[in-house]
Amino acid sequence: MKIVVLIKQVPDTYEERRLDPATGILDRAASDPIIDEIGERALEVALRYKDAHKGTEVVLVSMGPSSVTAALRKGLSLGADAAVHVLDDSLAGADLARTASVLAAALTKSGYDLVIAGNESTDGRGGVIPAMVAEHLGLPHLTFLDSVEISESQVSGERGTDSGSIQVHTGLPAVVSVTERTPEVRFPNFKGILSAKKKPLTVLTVGELGLGADALSGGGRSVVLSTAERPSRTAGTKVVDEGNAGVELAEFLAAGHLI
Repeated sequence: MKIVVLIKQVPDTYEERRLDPATGILDRAASDPIIDEIGERALEVALRYKDAHKGTEVVLVSMGPSSVTAALRKGLSLGADAAVHVLDDSLAGADLARTASVLAAALTKSGYDLVIAGNESTDGRGGVIPAMVAEHLGLPHLTFLDSVEISESQVSGERGTDSGSIQVHTGLPAVVSVTERTPEVRFPNFKGILSAKKKPLTVLTVGELGLGADALSGGGRSVVLSTAERPSRTAGTKVVDEGNAGVELAEFLAAGHLI
């Protein structure tokens, strides 16, 4: 089986994330770039299946600037077999629609039996890329899975709802996305780190995917009209208990229409 995992390089969530005020695009130099944690969890789902089925091939696919190479190499050190990096200056500022079409083209070129992704990235939080990719590929998709079970012919899992959970399944090939309820990724070992340098990492341009200017002429670049810094946090109201703290607190909440 060939499992392709979609990963994304994002700014470290423990650091301040900023927009470039001149372009309105994410300032990738403002914080350390890392693999999105939800993408790592998607990779762990694939690696656990590979652990139990030795003939499985796990391939990483990502789209982004040259710095994405480091993220892909880390994924290879964790146990993935190969990686595909879509690198093209024309994709800077790509919106969800363009991103989905490019990723679908990369998947078509690489081949797959199952595609696994995170449910939403921590920088964009669109939450629709896996479904949009499945639409491009004409595949069934199971999204926001809290657990995943893979067999040779189908994939199944549990999906949370507002009123409980449902069990879903579909035949392969298919696209699935996972939530933070799936297991955390393993740590790379020394052997994995060394072998990652020798594993194949293919770099592709939009042209090599067969997506020339005509295919992308419908737009796909988000245009930010203005940006503004988030205002600094100010001190809140402090209630000191001098026998009437309960009344003061109730009045404060009522003034804010919170009760």
